[in-house]
Amino acid sequence: MDHSFVPGLELSRRFYHEAVRPLIHAHFGDLPHTAARIGAGSEVLGFDTARSADHEWGPRLQLFLRPDDADRHADDLVAVLGDELPKTFHGYPTNFAPGGNDHVRHMALTDGPVSHRVDVTSLGAWLTRHLGFDPRAGVAIRDWLATPTHTLAEFTAGAVFHDHAGDLTAARTRLAWYPDQLWRHVLACQWQRISQEEAFVGRCGEVGDELGSAVVAARLVRDLMRLSLLLHRRYPPYGKWLGRAFARLPFAAEVTPALTGALAATSWHRREEHLAAAYSAIAVRHNDLGLTERLDPATRPYHARPYRVLRAERFGQALLAGVEDPEVRALPLTGAVDQFADNTDLLGDRAVTRAVTAVLTEARSGPDA
Repeated sequence: MDHSFVPGLELSRRFYHEAVRPLIHAHFGDLPHTAARIGAGSEVLGFDTARSADHEWGPRLQLFLRPDDADRHADDLVAVLGDELPKTFHGYPTNFAPGGNDHVRHMALTDGPVSHRVDVTSLGAWLTRHLGFDPRAGVAIRDWLATPTHTLAEFTAGAVFHDHAGDLTAARTRLAWYPDQLWRHVLACQWQRISQEEAFVGRCGEVGDELGSAVVAARLVRDLMRLSLLLHRRYPPYGKWLGRAFARLPFAAEVTPALTGALAATSWHRREEHLAAAYSAIAVRHNDLGLTERLDPATRPYHARPYRVLRAERFGQALLAGVEDPEVRALPLTGAVDQFADNTDLLGDRAVTRAVTAVLTEARSGPDA
């Protein structure tokens, strides 16, 4: 492929309008449908590069039909597209072949029917499979917390090319951001995470464990980046895109030197110094939001020990004090599922994330609590 790289969302948009939609009209008339490129994939977040083309990237999209239409026409539509789509589109193969992993496919030329990535289903089926629930029927607190933030980011990003009845747009709008009371809770849980480890950078270093200190510092940097995104009302993405998402924040240029300094430091005193600067800058951002009374953004010793900390729990406690919803107030301080778990297999299984979240929330808010 010697053509210039085309960002995936733009490629998918052209693919729908120039190749897919004409075939729908030619064979199925004015079949009501929604066309979009959402869900997993670097292009959905706008982070794709030419490297992305080596797997699960290319001219692809989702087509959502009404449930009855999906039952009647989905298989036929998939077959029509397989037979009549062009073999290449703007220089990219429209056929996808399996790689070493049967679940991962890549663009590959073919002489036969195209094994395309136009995924045809009903919107309700897709939502239930990818989110674990259908937000058009309402979004419960457990729905929010059981859905990893990167999944919410991938659903509310991307692009909608055509939305016949507006259902997908309405669902995306409903999940655009947490309800205010739940946002406070999620923020409080993130501050709590930071408070639990901020003293360990110094404690490890004090006994000569610079490696342990550096590991703790790296964990704190990650948590501060995720906190910064949450403060800016942006869902933290999948781990490999965290740095790029953070770099888009308005104050990233201010905080990044402190965060990179903490990672590069070779002594725990320098790590603490850089982290202290980051703590204070992010605490100021918290104050600017006006979600709580203004809190002192300066660092201080950790009780009687000479480690520089923010005492981040102060911010979490202040946020929780402003939560009036009794259901939110009863929640444990674990937050969204990816605030307490980061195993990829777990977070990719909606049944598991919902089961784990149910256990945690029932433990605090059940009838015997």
